[in-house]
Amino acid sequence: MSRITLTVNGTPHLVDVEPSVPLLYVLRNDLGLEGPRFGCGLGQCGACTVIIKGEAVRSCTRPVSTAQGTDITTLEGLARDGVLHPLQRAWIDEQVPQCGFCQNGQILTAKALLDRNPHPTDAEIRQGMEGALCRCMTYYRIQAAIKRAAKEMAS
Repeated sequence: MSRITLTVNGTPHLVDVEPSVPLLYVLRNDLGLEGPRFGCGLGQCGACTVIIKGEAVRSCTRPVSTAQGTDITTLEGLARDGVLHPLQRAWIDEQVPQCGFCQNGQILTAKALLDRNPHPTDAEIRQGMEGALCRCMTYYRIQAAIKRAAKEMAS
């Protein structure tokens, strides 16, 4: 076991875990966060996505030791003082979720996309979101929500 310091959603946490344990397990089991979810366990579906250093990364395949000393953002960290992030509001306004399982990965992947490209084209949205899978096939609503959020964030 090792003592590892993680900064999650702006709050430092000290955990005593094996360095090779997936970051996802620490976030959910030790810190009680429910945004990142276990989907495929292979880093392919995106349900476990978190943001580290501005990039959407899969926490199910990332050892917790590699996240020490970085700022980690989860879905729970997007809202500020009870006010939803523009992406969260756009998701509601566009009625994106159906089953809701993939929404963590979709929203965090979209946030990383908009942080590096505040005015993406439809093609750039599709390309930027291609690693986040939705079994309910709400991709058109996801694209509409990203465009809505981009417009709100620009104003």
